Amino acid sequence: MIVHKDPTCGCCDAWVDHVRAAGYEARVVEVAAINAVKAKLGVPPDLRSCHTAEIDGYVLEGHVPAAAIGRLLAERPKARGLAVPGMPIGSPGMEVEGRDPEAYDVMAFGEGEPRVIMRFRGSVAT
Repeated sequence: MIVHKDPTCGCCDAWVDHVRAAGYEARVVEVAAINAVKAKLGVPPDLRSCHTAEIDGYVLEGHVPAAAIGRLLAERPKARGLAVPGMPIGSPGMEVEGRDPEAYDVMAFGEGEPRVIMRFRGSVAT
């Protein structure tokens, strides 16, 4: 996995720790012009978050849980990638002490309209 991130982003580092703990190798590339990377990789503007990763021909945008990555790689759907728009509290890398994790969707994009493929609360699929 190659993770593109802004040099000042701390939550991106926490997400990299999450995917590494799940067994994924991750090489971090720090770029100041992160939106240019997102555009080049085809991430729709309304699905963008802070970091963008590439893995086995797919794009991962934002705080995508390792469980969703595993499903993506196992099922290999016709999609450009997965995204967790915004920065939901409690998503991997966005844990906030004293705050309950929010529910959020993992979206598949690239084939037709983006669609929900999984729902999570924190790192747990619901």
